[in-house]
This record gives sequence, C-alpha cells and structure tokens, in this order.
Amino acid sequence: MNLCYRLNQLVWGSLDWLFPPQCGGCSQVGYRWCPDCQKQVQRIPEPVCEACGLPQPILGLCPECRLAVPPYKIMRSWLIFTGPTRHALHSLKYRRNIALGDALAHHLVEYISPLGWPVEMVIPIPLGKIRMKERGYNQTGLVAMPLVSTQNWQYMPRALICCRETRTQVGLTAVERKTNVRGAFHAEERFVRGRNILPMDDVATTGATLAEGASALMNAGAKAVYGMTLARVLIQHGVNNA
Repeated sequence: MNLCYRLNQLVWGSLDWLFPPQCGGCSQVGYRWCPDCQKQVQRIPEPVCEACGLPQPILGLCPECRLAVPPYKIMRSWLIFTGPTRHALHSLKYRRNIALGDALAHHLVEYISPLGWPVEMVIPIPLGKIRMKERGYNQTGLVAMPLVSTQNWQYMPRALICCRETRTQVGLTAVERKTNVRGAFHAEERFVRGRNILPMDDVATTGATLAEGASALMNAGAKAVYGMTLARVLIQHGVNNA
C-alpha cells in the first residue's frame, strides 16, 4: 500500500482517538465498522453468473446475460444488502457517516484484490445535480477514494457525469429501473478511451444503474469495463429495500 494510503490511515486513526466514532452497523462506540458487524456480514453465495455476478445453481452465464450481453465485462458485489451491511450503507448514504467510507474500503480491498482485474481507473457512479446538492457528497466516492490508493489506480470522478436527473430507484420494478436511468450518463472520451475502467456503486438491485454507466463508458471508447458494488439486494432479502 502506498504512502498516500498510510498517511490517510494515520489521519483517520488520529481523528478516531480524538472523536470516538460509532459503528455504522450497530452504533457501538469506538469503531467505525466493529468486529461484531464484520462477523455478521453475508457474502454473495457461489456459484454466480460469470458476467453479472448473481447467484445461480451452475457455473456460466445466467439466462438474462445469455439473452442480452451486458456492457461490462464482469460485475461483482462484495456483500448481501442485509443486516449490518444494510445499516452501514444507509448510515454512509443518509446520515453523513463520512468516516465509514474509509473503514469499508479497508475491508473491500481483501475482496477486490484477489479478483486480479486489470483496472486502471475507478469512477463512482455519479449523482444528479439535485441529489448531490442535497446530500453534499457522493457516498460511493467515499469508499472509492481510499480504495484506489491501495491499488495504485487512478480516481477520476469527472470521467462520468449524470447528464439528466432521475427518480430514485427505490421501489421501482426491473423494467422501470432500466427506463429511469436510460441515457442518464455521459462519459468523457478524453479520460476513458483505451482504458480499463471500474465504475463503482453502493448497492445493486437489478444492476441497471451500473450497466447504464458501463454502456456510456464503452460508447466513449473504454477498452473494457468492470463493475463493482458494495452490496447486492437478493430476492430473498427484499428486492425493493435499496
């Protein structure tokens, strides 16, 4: 891990000492992401679709990806969106728990490094102007920024922009989600042409948002697009909770 990441950890460690944090998963004082919550997280069960990463009974592509090849090469999700993971991501997204982003990135490294993807650049899926103004930050960017410093990747949020406002995806059907984000993103060719790009999002339900971002990147000349979300909503855990 490079010097930038080590300095970043030193700063956060000092702040944690001065201002004891509360765990994003359970509110336990003294941790940003406590050991108990780390033990309770649920991983995506194997095997998964080789493209979209959804669990399925056998190896290979799922029926949907065989029918329509996704614009990304591979998409994966770190955890199931339930329990402490759900609480933590809501804390990061809605309660301004900014310090949690760095803590989650520290653990995400253990999942993403073994994948061996030839990523050069990481881009958080952008928010619309209205939502960005209301929230004041991109929650996925809070994880992506410390993550890139562990991998010596480039962080380039300006390479993908949200060019029109969309409704929240919460509560929409799969078809409505695709329609809602269709044409919502524009990729800057000068940044992405010929590069291996990793767009990141916080939660995937149908994967429509990340797929639309990947499509914009490929149309702008990206060499290949890989996708990563911190969590994935699975049907048995409630498809409309993201």
